[in-house]
Amino acid sequence: MDILRWSKLTASEQLKALSRADLVMDTDVSTQVQQLVDIVKKNGDKAVNELTKKYDNLDIENFKVCNDELKNASRLLDNNLIDAIQVAYSNINTFHTAQLQQSIKLETQTGISCELRTEAINSVGLYIPSGSAPLISTALMLAIPAHIAKCERIVLMSPPPIHPAILHIANVCGINEIYQIGGVQAIAALAYGTNTIKPVDKIFGPGNRYVTAAKSIVAFDDQITTTIDMPAGPSEVLVIADEDANPSFIAADLLSQAEHGEDSQAILITHSEKLALDVVDSINTQLANLSRQKIAKKALYNSRVIIVDSIKEAINLSNHYAPEHLIIQTESPREHLKQVRAAGSVFLGKFSPEAVGDYASGTNHVLPTYGYSRSVSSLTLSDFQRKFTVQSLTSDALMSLSNSVITLAMNEQLDGHANAIEVRKRFIEENR
Repeated sequence: MDILRWSKLTASEQLKALSRADLVMDTDVSTQVQQLVDIVKKNGDKAVNELTKKYDNLDIENFKVCNDELKNASRLLDNNLIDAIQVAYSNINTFHTAQLQQSIKLETQTGISCELRTEAINSVGLYIPSGSAPLISTALMLAIPAHIAKCERIVLMSPPPIHPAILHIANVCGINEIYQIGGVQAIAALAYGTNTIKPVDKIFGPGNRYVTAAKSIVAFDDQITTTIDMPAGPSEVLVIADEDANPSFIAADLLSQAEHGEDSQAILITHSEKLALDVVDSINTQLANLSRQKIAKKALYNSRVIIVDSIKEAINLSNHYAPEHLIIQTESPREHLKQVRAAGSVFLGKFSPEAVGDYASGTNHVLPTYGYSRSVSSLTLSDFQRKFTVQSLTSDALMSLSNSVITLAMNEQLDGHANAIEVRKRFIEENR
């Protein structure tokens, strides 16, 4: 990892220091993905089959997982894994169940009733990545809130062969529509449908840059109404640390993100040059013991250590970068939390590694990347729901509001709106 002293960098060098990896922003990806999406859109199941052969090296006649395979999945799992899944399930379920909201109903003035109601999105598609490793945790993060929200139709897709732990989680959450489809073809099938698969209303789930590009493409297609959860792509972490932070902890946190993929990014910002050097040394030591060190090494080329003059400056840079994960290892991390304006999820203190949020603390690990955390929230139960308003007025209430509405409508030159009030006003006056 490069160690950069912020005050010594030119404006262009500072911009580059806080830029994402070139792999993430590769413009050629969008063109390639658009072509694949169009193929699935046109040829449906046939295209999905051909792309699965090409990219997953598997010829699958029936993409749908049968009920027997689903029910028997838990028998293939080690008891320790089942127990770990249960612990994570309990915490995630507790935190997301607490997010259930009651409908709001009140009178804004006498005779005018206004409501805010919440209902589940009818059909949702859950994409569970499985590139170099199956993301069992993502199945928990998506299936549990979809189940709590009571979405009527929940479709789960993951590259073949689907890990039995993912099937076990789906079974626990009552999901029985599962397809062994991955990558761009999975996103396209969820959005446009095929002869086998009906399209969904909303697509959830993180993925590599190809999956992220596919989600963006279908979300902006005005010929369909399918939406997406957020731009959730390659993983990233930013650590803010002071001179008292533990360098081995920080190194471990940076490596935990670097091992996700070559396009992941890990950044440390500190005002301590000694800590910076110690962290880099610890990274080199710990890296040698990782099974995915080749992947992590490539990600570290896109990562860096930035030395600043103060923790305040570190927080300002973090807010500018807007990381997916923000770890604050300082003497008083909660005090610094007050200044955080852009982060997908924040981890306070030396005993709060980002890895707990990935798996079992209870918060959701599907988070905005690319700097979208400035305006996009982390995934919550509300993402699986839609809200709508209701209003009802008595005749007296309409009369009391009529002149105000008519005046506003006429000033907007919308006399049709005014007329909708006036015809009722005349009716009420004639029938008193």
